[in-house]
Amino acid sequence: MATFDDFMKLDIRVGTIIEAKVFEKAKKPAYQLKIDLGSEIGIKKSSAQIVDVYKCNDLIGKQVLAVVNFPPKQISDFMSEVLVLGIYSKQGVVLIKPDKEVKNGDKLG
Repeated sequence: MATFDDFMKLDIRVGTIIEAKVFEKAKKPAYQLKIDLGSEIGIKKSSAQIVDVYKCNDLIGKQVLAVVNFPPKQISDFMSEVLVLGIYSKQGVVLIKPDKEVKNGDKLG
């Protein structure tokens, strides 16, 4: 079992998706996202398998939660720098987002 201390090691922040495009070279259908995570962290890239639920244009301006302290992961020719959080559902992966708009970079606590 994970401990509370294990959970506290995760740095989960709010960011706004500023760019989304189809990830042509991904093995499984995915988007390449650019996410503004505030002035402390900056703009980071992520690969997200969320094509069943979202269209690229619908993602722009959407706030999401992302783990920002995992090591970058090479996916094909793309370096995914953060892990966007979502819920596996019957319709596909649904993004986790704040209930109200908050400042980019705010930390889950």
